[in-house]
Amino acid sequence: MPERIRVLRWYVLALVVVLLDQYTKGLASAQLEYARPVPVFFWFDLTLHHNPGAAFSFLSDAGGWQRWFFTGIAVAMSVAIAAWLFFVPRAQWLLALGLGLILGGALGNLWDRVVLGHVVDFISVHWQGWYFPTFNLADSAITVGAGCLILDSFLHRGQEKA
Repeated sequence: MPERIRVLRWYVLALVVVLLDQYTKGLASAQLEYARPVPVFFWFDLTLHHNPGAAFSFLSDAGGWQRWFFTGIAVAMSVAIAAWLFFVPRAQWLLALGLGLILGGALGNLWDRVVLGHVVDFISVHWQGWYFPTFNLADSAITVGAGCLILDSFLHRGQEKA
């Protein structure tokens, strides 16, 4: 399979993540009332939140400059990941999968930040009064992608030296 076609599937994966992320955020924004939980299971709610900061609302009350700071970081990282994907060896499909998921998640949240000025979150997981920060599909893709990168690093440990 030619190199360009082989890497194209990982870019398509990133695009699918962006589209699913934006679709679910659109549904959440249209159907949910802000900050009002809709119970799904005893440990899971759908709760619309807007996050102008980064992960776990980091710098969410910084006055607005953080929007463009995080936008710049997301653009730089997305370009770097897209380039890295092109050079991933065929045998390291788990690395490529992780990078594709991370790229899609980063672009999904980047879109929100540029267009809306905040990231739309709506998935709320909790247990006995303890609430994990609300997140979205893009965040989930980034997390799963990071897990793939970690697993790949264990599977290919020492091969760089050989």
